[in-house]
Amino acid sequence: MEFNKYPFEKLNDLLSGVKPNSEYSEILLTIGEPQFQTPQNIKDALIASIDKLNKYPKSSGEIELKEAQTSYLKRRFGVDVSLEQLIPTFGTREVLFNFPQFFLSDKKSPKVAFVNPFYQIYEGAAIASGAEVVYLNLEEQNGYKPTIDKEQLKDVDLVILNTPSNPTASVMSLDELKQWVELALEYDFLLINDECYIDIYSNEPIPSILNASAEVGNSSFKNVLTLNSISKRNSAPGLRSGFIAGDADILKKYMRYRTYVGCASPLPLQMAAVVAWSDDESARGFREAYKENLEIASKILNVQKPEATFYIWLKVDNAIERAKELYEKYSVKVLPGEFLGREGAGVGYWRLALVYEPKVIKEAVERIKEFLGWMSR
Repeated sequence: MEFNKYPFEKLNDLLSGVKPNSEYSEILLTIGEPQFQTPQNIKDALIASIDKLNKYPKSSGEIELKEAQTSYLKRRFGVDVSLEQLIPTFGTREVLFNFPQFFLSDKKSPKVAFVNPFYQIYEGAAIASGAEVVYLNLEEQNGYKPTIDKEQLKDVDLVILNTPSNPTASVMSLDELKQWVELALEYDFLLINDECYIDIYSNEPIPSILNASAEVGNSSFKNVLTLNSISKRNSAPGLRSGFIAGDADILKKYMRYRTYVGCASPLPLQMAAVVAWSDDESARGFREAYKENLEIASKILNVQKPEATFYIWLKVDNAIERAKELYEKYSVKVLPGEFLGREGAGVGYWRLALVYEPKVIKEAVERIKEFLGWMSR
């Protein structure tokens, strides 16, 4: 089993030996890690629960956390999810890696489809599962949204969508999601939507794959799962709190598998996560900050403002070489899009992660604009 280099390892290789301009402070727009402080109420809950470190956590998660997460789903999306239809996870990275291995383990010739470019864990899970991969290419011509090709999808076992999208920032509509749910039922494949950015929207709240499932009459969420996390929503990536929710029959078997994995979240983290999943006010504040960042960047760079996420998917000719030159001349690091894609996906783009306070983002994108202007002279 051989995995590809992670995008940030590729970036380190690219910039090795490149000396940034000391006239500028270094700004990193590469990693989608919130740079805002975690809210105090979440920190207080962590401290108040520290004495629980002498207890083993349940693999299935504490009831308080499960209730906080199902309550979030009801408040945010208006969907009723039972405790049997949800499993708390240690963030979403671990579940995105180990769930496909669990689900595909009994398939004779496993086949998985996922968006391209993509969050690299999708590919890692496919490699670990020995699965054939079908790429759902996100291109300018299709609005950076996956196109349904029934011939291509008729014999897949698992499809992974990601809307709102990392890295393209595209958003699928409820009607588009409904088409995917209907296809999952027709062809009997499992449909997952990675919804880690679903609360980082600029204007109207974005629907979940669970909303789409209910709208087509699939209220039991057969063949449908969602994944979510508080890392972006509440600026708390260190809590490693996420969940997988939907099809109860699949999750019952997956829960037994997880008892052997050993990825239960420590109790103090779970108690702090209870507060985080219940804290809509902090989430609203972070959402407004990211909205301001997107407005600043889109105005300065003269690009359309995304509906969601904190990313700008910026077209740049010769993106890899230009990323080196930008870092050398203006001390700004960006991630070339082709590090996130395969078979040419992402070529000619940078992903900009706007995760700092607005004044820092303004400084960074002004440098980028100056650099791109200098390149065009």
